Amino acid sequence: MSHEIIVQFVGFEASARARLYRFTVREPSVEPRDFTLTIPNKAFDDHLISYQDAPDICSLKLRRELATYANHPPEIRLTITDGDLEEYRSTHSPRKAGSLFARKAAEDY
Repeated sequence: MSHEIIVQFVGFEASARARLYRFTVREPSVEPRDFTLTIPNKAFDDHLISYQDAPDICSLKLRRELATYANHPPEIRLTITDGDLEEYRSTHSPRKAGSLFARKAAEDY
């Protein structure tokens, strides 16, 4: 039997100080667990993250925490740090203008 973990994005809530991203984690033989990941509004205001990327960043951090603490569940409330944002940006940077996709798009015009 596989040990598949399903991480489901449930939604978010915006407040004056942060955005709270909610996830439900489902695993075989374990009751579903709810997690909340917080991103301070300053990260959005300073353009360190886009609103579109926020659920992905949270999902990646939650999956990393679940893997790291497989025998001891992580906290149900986690905060996205500047380090998390930097790691995401370094691994998910936009494609360079010379990429095949960009050249193809230019050819279409």
